[in-house]
Amino acid sequence: MDDIRVQRLDDPVSRELISQLLADLRERYGWDDLGEAEPEEFVPPRGTFVVGRRDGRAVACGGVRAYEGRTGEIKRMYVAPESRGKGFGRQILAELERFAVEAGYDALRLETGVLQPEAIGLYVASGYEQIPNYGIYADEPSSVCYAKRLTAE
Repeated sequence: MDDIRVQRLDDPVSRELISQLLADLRERYGWDDLGEAEPEEFVPPRGTFVVGRRDGRAVACGGVRAYEGRTGEIKRMYVAPESRGKGFGRQILAELERFAVEAGYDALRLETGVLQPEAIGLYVASGYEQIPNYGIYADEPSSVCYAKRLTAE
C-alpha cells in the first residue's frame, strides 16, 4: 500500500469502501447488517478510521472505537478483493493497533464472521485469541469474536 490516511467514516471514500464491504457480506451471508456505528465514534481521541491506498485508489479500511473502559473495538475492516493477499489487511490492522496504544487502550476486541476465513486467519496470525461472542453478537451463530492485549498485565 502506498499510504494509510485517517479519514472520516462518513467521507465519500470511506462510504464507498463500506458499500463494498456490505456487498461482500450480502454475498457471503445473505445479509449486510453491520450494527450501529456513528461517525463520531471513529474520531480522536477515542477512535479513528483509516483508509489505505494503492496507486492513488482506496483499497482497504478499518476503524477503532471505544468499547468499554480501556478496551477498544475494531470495526469496518475491509480489503477490496483484487487487493487481498498482499498484506494490506495486516498494514491496516497494525495502524489501528498503533492508534489504540497511543489512545491508551490496553486491549482490542472485534467481531468477524465464520464465512470470512481470510479475516480469521489475519487476526489469529496477528495474536488475537477467540473469546466468547459479546454484545449484539452474543447469540449470533455466524459471528466469531477475538481479542488481543496490547500492553503487559
